[in-house]
Amino acid sequence: MSVLEIRDLHVTVETDAGTTPILNGLSLVIRTGETHAIMGPNGSGKSTLAYTIAGHPKYTVQSGSITLDGEDVLAMTVDERARAGLFLAMQYPVEIPGVTVTNFLRTAKTAVDGEAPAIRTWSKDVKQAMKNLRMDPKFAQRNVNEGFSGGEKKRHEILQLELLQPKIAVLDETDSGLDVDALKIVSEGVNRAKEASDLGVLLITHYTRILRYIKPDYVHVLVKGRVAEEGGPELADRLEEEGYDRYLEGESESAADAEGDPAFAEPA
Repeated sequence: MSVLEIRDLHVTVETDAGTTPILNGLSLVIRTGETHAIMGPNGSGKSTLAYTIAGHPKYTVQSGSITLDGEDVLAMTVDERARAGLFLAMQYPVEIPGVTVTNFLRTAKTAVDGEAPAIRTWSKDVKQAMKNLRMDPKFAQRNVNEGFSGGEKKRHEILQLELLQPKIAVLDETDSGLDVDALKIVSEGVNRAKEASDLGVLLITHYTRILRYIKPDYVHVLVKGRVAEEGGPELADRLEEEGYDRYLEGESESAADAEGDPAFAEPA
């Protein structure tokens, strides 16, 4: 069993307004075989968490830790994190002109495993995975994500997931922009990957619709960069009915109380 452990994580980002705190003491533990859903309103830090785990240079870790099987993830380069078993499915996958899907996938597999896969078995695996995701075989010779629709880009992300077989996958709003059919196909791909390799999944989403297909073991509500509430699948159902207003109202009330506290009063 592999374990991704996040402890008291504080992360900032540089904006026009200066250094802005995004994550404010977030803690989370994800084990292989588990599916964790991260939900929350816009601006709560969900994507920041995903990109911090992956090592995006835009985000600065001020304090806290991220470890995978006891190893310091924050000390690893981006490629070292991938080789260690971390995978990020991006909300907005980028285009890579001049690099075909076939070459990209084989290069990635070689980098992660430390050796090139056997051509015959690899070609068979790629074809079967593309068939499962209902991807046209011609996509194998197209440049990565170039001219792909939103749904095609997301299927390509899950194609990578199935073939690279990481320990922990972070899926950043994989359901964004998908129609009902594409959502089901992509979800089935995630479930296949989990069944094949005991994958641990950190699923970031605004909505519960993807959770009808990818069943979470745990649901975490992220508000203002902190975990505001945790529970099982029933918590997602409650969020569907109630939304996030009660968390945001709580934040507003706390701010109002602070403003009324003499300790927070401006000097005369």
